[in-house]
Amino acid sequence: MSTTLILIIVAVILVIFVISLYNRLIAFKNNRENAFADIDVQLKQRHDLIPQLVSSVKGYMEHEAGVLTRVTEARARAMSATSIEGKIAAEQELGAALQGLKVQVEAYPDLKANTNFLQLQSEIADVENKLAAVRRYFNSATREYNVAVQSFPSNIIAGMFGFHREPMFDVGSDRERLDQAPEIKF
Repeated sequence: MSTTLILIIVAVILVIFVISLYNRLIAFKNNRENAFADIDVQLKQRHDLIPQLVSSVKGYMEHEAGVLTRVTEARARAMSATSIEGKIAAEQELGAALQGLKVQVEAYPDLKANTNFLQLQSEIADVENKLAAVRRYFNSATREYNVAVQSFPSNIIAGMFGFHREPMFDVGSDRERLDQAPEIKF
């Protein structure tokens, strides 16, 4: 074989290898974006339930208006966030606001016994469970993408085509609370 033919074969193999790595990175990126679309569906359901929760709680908690305002404002910011990073930050804030609302609700036994409130609370718990599941899937897709972007030799292709490490959907400031065992009261 001539040297020219060998160089052409090596070049073709190299081009196929680069195309294969690029397509793999694109697949991981699209999988991550699809996973976030699943999160968006659950977030929409969560956002739709919050006004119902606030209105059912409002009558019982007139003097706790600050808590309700914080939840409503956090929901508005979460709904208006456009980037994945912006949505992650806004949803962490909304989660903290909802946690504050849950704490306040504990002080109202009549509210906790209200049928509409119990049904709404059950629906929100269901959405939160689904949201946790799709967050895990999103973080798994993000991890796969980040590994591909940072691993050799795909990191060379990633750098050439502008792929970069992406953030996970973390629970943020709630991490300390989640790491503690739950308190059980009788």
